[in-house]
Amino acid sequence: MSCMCIEKRTELLHHKFGIAALAGQKVVALAGNPNTGKSTVFNALTGLNQHTGNWPGKTVGNAQGTFTHKGQPFLLVDLPGTYSLLPNSADEQVARDFICFGQPDVTLVVVDATAMERNLNLALQVMEITDQVVLCVNLMDEAKRKGIEIDIEGLSKKLGIPVVATAARQKQGLEELRDCLLDVACGNITPVPFTLRYSQEVEQAISELEPKLTPLLKGTMKARWVALRLLDGDDTLLEDIERYMTEEALQDPSLSREREVSPSWPQA
Repeated sequence: MSCMCIEKRTELLHHKFGIAALAGQKVVALAGNPNTGKSTVFNALTGLNQHTGNWPGKTVGNAQGTFTHKGQPFLLVDLPGTYSLLPNSADEQVARDFICFGQPDVTLVVVDATAMERNLNLALQVMEITDQVVLCVNLMDEAKRKGIEIDIEGLSKKLGIPVVATAARQKQGLEELRDCLLDVACGNITPVPFTLRYSQEVEQAISELEPKLTPLLKGTMKARWVALRLLDGDDTLLEDIERYMTEEALQDPSLSREREVSPSWPQA
C-alpha cells in the first residue's frame, strides 16, 4: 500500500466506493479478463462469506467477500471483468479507479493459462499502476489438457511479481495463493514489477513530467503511470484525482496535455 494512512484509506473506501473495510482487514482487488475463472477464484477464496450490490452511481455490479488466512482477515473486492484499464467503458473505469484510488493492499490479477499473451496485457497495465500485484495463472488443468506448459518461476522472475498456478475449479493451488496474498499484503514479499519501456520520445517526455508529478502525488500514485496517462490525453484521470483526492488535486496546468506525444499503450 502507498503512503496513504489506513484511516484515510478506510474513509475513502466507504464514501467513494461503498466498501466498509473493517479494522485490520487487508483489502485485495480481484482483476482479470472475462472468462478467466475469476469468479471461481473469488468463490473458492471467500466461500459463502460474500455479498453483492452496485458500485456507487453505477449500474456495474460489485461483489465483496471475506476470508481469513493464518489469522489475517481479508476483504476481497471482485472488480468487473475487463480487457484493459483504459477508461473506455464503465467497467474499465470502475476497475481502474479502484486499483488507483482505492489503494488495495494487493491487486490479484487472474489470467487464463491457455491465453497468456492476451491476458497479460491487463496484468502489465495493473503493474504500471501499483507494485502490489500477485498474478494467478488459472485454468492450469485446461492448459495441461491442451499440452501447454508454463514456466511459473520464470514468469515470476520476468515480471518481478509473485505468480501462482491454480486450477480453482479443482481447488488446486489455492493455499499457495492465500500464502502469497498474505506475504505481499503484510510486506513479507515486496514485488518489483517489470517496467514496460516505450519509444525514446515518450520516455523523454515521461522523464520531464515525473519530477513535477512526484511531489504533488506524495506517494499516493506512481508518477510514471500518471505521466503516461497525461501524455495519452486521458482527461478522466484529472477529473478522478479531483473526485477521489480533493485535498491533493493537481492544479498545475502545465501537466495537462502539454505534449503531442502519446504512449498509445502498449508499444514495447
